[in-house]
Amino acid sequence: MRTEKLSVNKVCMVVCVALFLLSVAMSCTIYFLTRNILALCCGLLYAVFVAGCMAAFLAFVRRKLTLFSDALCKLLDDMMSADQTPPQYTEEENLFYKIQHRLSRLYDVLRESKSSIAKERADLQELISDISHQVKTPIANLKMLDATLLEQNVSPEKQREFLLAMDSQLDKLDFLMQAMIKTSRLEAGVIALEPKPQAIYDTLAAALGGILLNAEQKKIAVTVECPETVTATHDRKWTTEALFNILDNAVKYTPEGGKIHVAVVCWEMYVKIDISDTGIGIPEQHQGTIFKRFYREDSVHDAPGIGIGLYLTREIITRQGGFIRVASEVGSGSTFSVFLPHS
Repeated sequence: MRTEKLSVNKVCMVVCVALFLLSVAMSCTIYFLTRNILALCCGLLYAVFVAGCMAAFLAFVRRKLTLFSDALCKLLDDMMSADQTPPQYTEEENLFYKIQHRLSRLYDVLRESKSSIAKERADLQELISDISHQVKTPIANLKMLDATLLEQNVSPEKQREFLLAMDSQLDKLDFLMQAMIKTSRLEAGVIALEPKPQAIYDTLAAALGGILLNAEQKKIAVTVECPETVTATHDRKWTTEALFNILDNAVKYTPEGGKIHVAVVCWEMYVKIDISDTGIGIPEQHQGTIFKRFYREDSVHDAPGIGIGLYLTREIITRQGGFIRVASEVGSGSTFSVFLPHS
């Protein structure tokens, strides 16, 4: 008989019978050696006692195994079901508790994994919804302009005006796609930031270079206070992108003749970069939501942009061990403070 086909009941029965027969055999041996009937009776009583104790012990072990298998099956059923909570066990230092405890931990890990997958799925669905909403307007405008040019006779001047409008909508679509590519690659870890100690002066200069022309066209005065010796641990390329997004918003929402001031201060653990403007300001109730993806206030919907710059900025700064704060008052401008780890 193969051992893997033996059941627990059969094993218990075989062990009990074997022990009983062994005890009887020993009693008979003692009787044949001593010819003492009292010794034989004592041996037989001992055999019955040993067999009874062994049967009780095996019954106890079998009951424990049965209870454990039932609890294990219930736990596995709970793990496979939707929203069942794992059963609570008494913390006893034995083999059964150790196995049950680890299965409970596995259950918690699986629940967290399931919750994480559900959250990622919801985020993806929200992202797709946001992209479709952002793409809808420029595509509708392009279709309208294209239909007008195809179906109506328009003057060369009007044709040029329509083509310029189409070019503007195409630029908006291109900007949206580029921003989404940067964001998705950053979130997916395709692009790894490589922060290292380096001068913040050159990084800030590169960011300022992207907004000076627009600031000059709006006659906005840009002043900078940044010691050349200040260093911070950061990725120059992506930190330049983050600072440019803040500066670009400052230029967009600051009226003609306004001011933008950039100040760099070295703290003990961080390098603080303050970017202040004299723009329209941000209401206090909206200061916590401006860093959300595609968020734009109703009052600035006519201004160019898609509402992803500050979201990307926060992702870049926090992934380098820094953080960002904003202080603003409607009508008095805003100050964005970027904190990068001091090298």
